[in-house]
Amino acid sequence: MQWWAWIAVGAILLGSELALVNAQFYLVFIGSAALFVGFLELAGLKAPDWMQWTLFTLLAGFSMVAFRRRVYEYLRHNLPAMKSGPQGETVILPAALPPGESCRLEFRGSSWSAVNAGNSVIGAGERARIQRVDGLTLVVHGE
Repeated sequence: MQWWAWIAVGAILLGSELALVNAQFYLVFIGSAALFVGFLELAGLKAPDWMQWTLFTLLAGFSMVAFRRRVYEYLRHNLPAMKSGPQGETVILPAALPPGESCRLEFRGSSWSAVNAGNSVIGAGERARIQRVDGLTLVVHGE
């Protein structure tokens, strides 16, 4: 393959990974291997096509296995944890809710069942914190 084709393929793969797709950082190593083979050809190290493809495959495979996890974790370790669900958010109860009892309330534009998991009555109009979600029921306790 021509040197410019290797470099073009490498640039397209790197651009795809960085701009369009979150492919868990695989295309970076494949694109880097293509760029490396292209720059070797550009530097004058002419090799037959089968050797170029072999070098490309070995470089891409080795770098992915040896470095991908470390580089990916290094780049991603500073990201904040994603919140999955309403745990920890507060709701306002429309009616008094004794311990162990349930009522209906509005939360995020939908009607939910709520159960008081605390030891004390939560008064009408008071805030309650969502402890967990059991199916379609919010388990709450007073603040």
